Amino acid sequence: MALHRITSDPKRYAWGSTTAIPELLGVPADGSPQAELWLGAHPGSLTEFVDRDGGLPESLNEWIVSDPDAALGGRSRMPFLVKLLAAARPLSLQVHPTPDRARAGFADENRRGVPLDAPHRNYKDAWHKPEIIVALRDGFRALCGFRAVEESHALLGHLAGRIVGPDRRALDELAARLLDAGLEPTVQAVLERRTPGVVAALVAAAGVGTDGGAAPDADGRSRWTAERELILQLAEEYPGDPGIVVAALLNLVTLREGEALFLPAGNIHAYLSGFGVEVMASSDNVLRGGLTPKHVDVPELLAVLEIAPMPVPFVEPVARVGGGVVYPVPVDDFQLVQVDRGTASDLARGGAAVIIVTAGTARVEQGPDTVVLERGAAVFVSPGPEPVTVSTDGKVFVATG
Repeated sequence: MALHRITSDPKRYAWGSTTAIPELLGVPADGSPQAELWLGAHPGSLTEFVDRDGGLPESLNEWIVSDPDAALGGRSRMPFLVKLLAAARPLSLQVHPTPDRARAGFADENRRGVPLDAPHRNYKDAWHKPEIIVALRDGFRALCGFRAVEESHALLGHLAGRIVGPDRRALDELAARLLDAGLEPTVQAVLERRTPGVVAALVAAAGVGTDGGAAPDADGRSRWTAERELILQLAEEYPGDPGIVVAALLNLVTLREGEALFLPAGNIHAYLSGFGVEVMASSDNVLRGGLTPKHVDVPELLAVLEIAPMPVPFVEPVARVGGGVVYPVPVDDFQLVQVDRGTASDLARGGAAVIIVTAGTARVEQGPDTVVLERGAAVFVSPGPEPVTVSTDGKVFVATG
């Protein structure tokens, strides 16, 4: 049999939602945050088999080690990881390295004898970590990449116009630096804490009660209301953190259900709130840029970070031959297909796959094998010559690599 039902225990990070993952899994919430549920073979989390048919070990991780031919068609490593991500509070600002930087950084820290579990270690493995996030509900909020300099200058000018005295001078100086010196020197100065008073000034301006004459959006809110509210939220959770200033220079987006973002190497980002399915190259390499009590290595961050304005990295799904839609990404580590109230065939031919049902029920078939899945259930497909067919009255995601 090549279809194996799988499960995993949720990660209980403090920023997680107390309800989203339990609701999807159909289990009672226990009041504690459940932030992520990992499905794959990353050493940071065991993916367990629900039914240990044919003498399977307890976990997918163990199966790949003991029998890579059967588990992955001879590959020694599963190249992708699927996560359910449920954020009630903002995650840290973070960026992921290129493959070359990951290999070099991992080798260097090994050479210097930095323990793998050391809190100051940057590279936990030798792999890059591009990722896609697809919103499972309306309202998934994220920061991703630097917005246009002119736009950020307008935000800083709007904020400076709301205050007087030293705080206004601090914001005026930051705005002038941004326009005159450019984005990269400005971000470097902020991260290296060479802009005294700017964090406090930004928070003070965001907290002023008037709109300062800002033109309203279509919903009647001021152009910069969402950014001001985010600044205040971040300041409450991470007072004095220069990451608050960096966050104010990033694209702030809200996704509707089914909309997606692709985060390549070098793109600084932070998920703020919402529920989504995430697929990534199987790595744990994260360089943090602030909004976290964890280690922030500013020189290494600046070496990895792409400091340039960029559009919001939306991924438009494309109809695929055989049914469903594919979210095209410019990497070979993974592919993601969504099947919404229909049937998709010719999936996962010759490769491993993780299939998860996020609404309704689904029927998964591969040759003579069939598995029926309820909402929240998942199956691992080991490689075989016969393609997979998925039929659903709800919604299913199929990740392959």
